Amino acid sequence: MSAQDLSDLLLQQKHATFRAGPVSADTRRRRLQQVIDLLVEHQAALTTAMDLDFGGRPAGFSLMNDVLGALASLKYARDHLQTWMQDEPRQMFSPYDQLGASAWVMYQPKGTVGILGTWNAPLFTLFSPLASALAAGNRAILKPSEVVPRTAELVARLCAVHLDPLEIAVVNGGPEVGEAFSSQAFDHLVFTGSTAIGRRIMTNAAKNLVPVTLELGGKSPVVLSQSADLSKAAFSIAAGKACNGGQICINPDLVYVPVAALEPFLDALRAAYCELNPSVAGNPDVVAVVNQRHLDRVEGLVEDAQARGARIECLPEPLVLNTQDRRRPLRVVVNPAAESQILHEEIFGPAVVVLTYHDLDQVLADINARPRPLALYYFGEDPQEQRHVLEHTLSGGVTINEVMMHAALHDAPFGGVGASGMGHYHGREGFLEFSHMRTVFKAGPHDPRREWGLLPPYGEHYLAAMLAAVKG
Repeated sequence: MSAQDLSDLLLQQKHATFRAGPVSADTRRRRLQQVIDLLVEHQAALTTAMDLDFGGRPAGFSLMNDVLGALASLKYARDHLQTWMQDEPRQMFSPYDQLGASAWVMYQPKGTVGILGTWNAPLFTLFSPLASALAAGNRAILKPSEVVPRTAELVARLCAVHLDPLEIAVVNGGPEVGEAFSSQAFDHLVFTGSTAIGRRIMTNAAKNLVPVTLELGGKSPVVLSQSADLSKAAFSIAAGKACNGGQICINPDLVYVPVAALEPFLDALRAAYCELNPSVAGNPDVVAVVNQRHLDRVEGLVEDAQARGARIECLPEPLVLNTQDRRRPLRVVVNPAAESQILHEEIFGPAVVVLTYHDLDQVLADINARPRPLALYYFGEDPQEQRHVLEHTLSGGVTINEVMMHAALHDAPFGGVGASGMGHYHGREGFLEFSHMRTVFKAGPHDPRREWGLLPPYGEHYLAAMLAAVKG
């Protein structure tokens, strides 16, 4: 699709919005239900496409992560939008509260929302934000990631058959289409992906003053306290790293472990990971790295750290490499040198960094010296220390004594802060993100300002009355 075709499609949606007028709750529910029905009816074809695009992704995982994850967002929005969209009365100021005036906030659709999805969760990153956009009464144009071409093509074909393109449309193409997409005059733009690309998206959107929701990433840290249950923490981290081959924006990147607990933790991590994935090569439960370029990037991060003297543990065991299979064991990089690339770049793959520490406040200082992460994880049983960590760090979200669970909350905002993004979707906060909150003041029958001397020509007592109000 050319930039002109995209502009024409957006213009057609905007004209349709103007013609249709207010968007009823029934219309919003119908649009959401159509997307729900599409995913339910075609889940088998979609999971097959994702498996082929990844070169190995279990159907059950794709159902859980992408299909069911998206369905949960869509159904929650469908079932709650009527309550969210009601006008909200606001307190009137004195003395107009005694003179019949009233005020409220009404929630109106912004118009057309552009949604740029990403490859690691190719359905969820399109349809979960779409749930919030549709609940708010908007239309949408989706751009799937070109990194998963089979999934992207299938999504476009299914949406063209089952959905009205004037309500929900899909466009496909490579980086040049993504560049044109982010440069359109949408009423709101959503992007999920890397921080570097997020900066370009925001720059393009700024040309048209388009508000953006950026779901980025970063190096999400895990803090293991002295009071942590090492076995529980190790299993949770192992399960997190096994999830989608580590290719998740809120995946643990850095694990801070007390010095004395290092070897017991590594032993527990090995046992937990090997229980989940006793083998890697040809194991249908292991998700492959999505393509060779991303695999080379992850391998390069590990090799750079090893060349600088880091200890590398391989779980379950090193592989004889097969160029036809991009499944890889989990590499645990222990105490890499400060200049190692893996300490500064998001891993987004089957590797994790373990750093030892003596003092918790040093850990918090290190976390705070880095760009704000999308997620932070704390394992420990000391409630005062837990509160200390929460109050002395800033991240998009937090899970305590587990990893990645906060993102599954439907009635809580999901989003980043700083370099990990801005804005939210999920729940009522997602509805608000894609709504224009319009303040309305309705005057009462009588305006007393003239008789009170508050309009020109000002009388001799006007200034004294204002000064008395200031001092009062």
